[in-house]
Amino acid sequence: MIRHIVLFRFRPEVDEATIAAMFAEVAALSGEIDGLIAVTAGRSASPERIERGYHHVMVVDFADWAALARYQADPRHRATGAKFVAAAIGGIDGILVVDYAC
Repeated sequence: MIRHIVLFRFRPEVDEATIAAMFAEVAALSGEIDGLIAVTAGRSASPERIERGYHHVMVVDFADWAALARYQADPRHRATGAKFVAAAIGGIDGILVVDYAC
């Protein structure tokens, strides 16, 4: 399984409803892209409070690297990804992505 973790630093004027709607767009791809297993997302509630501005996270699980590649190439993912970039502080600089096999 491949775990795709995305951390976001959203611009202050982007409200929680807008963020939730973007997360819902990605979650709607479950069952639409072969090998996309699960999508979870939300706002940090960490008592450690060391998010360093990355207060939102999305975790997407894939069956394998090929499934992640299908997701990355999917036009629906690209369209939603553009919304995330537009909403992030500094554009793409406000987004951190880590993928690993587990």
